[in-house]
Amino acid sequence: MQATVSFFDETTRSGRVLLDDGRELPFAAAALEGSGLRLLRAGQRVRLDVSDGTQTLQVRRVRIITMP
Repeated sequence: MQATVSFFDETTRSGRVLLDDGRELPFAAAALEGSGLRLLRAGQRVRLDVSDGTQTLQVRRVRIITMP
């Protein structure tokens, strides 16, 4: 799944992404672990690995689209 970064906090390394269908999902710093990413910027396109939570999707991993 792909999305656009809508907000990223450099201190906590958490943020939010906007899905192509208009939904906004938060992500925690753990979603960046192992990716090598240190910073994201608003407007940047990313690829997400998600899982179904109890009521909403949960972001498990965030990667830059050009990275494997």
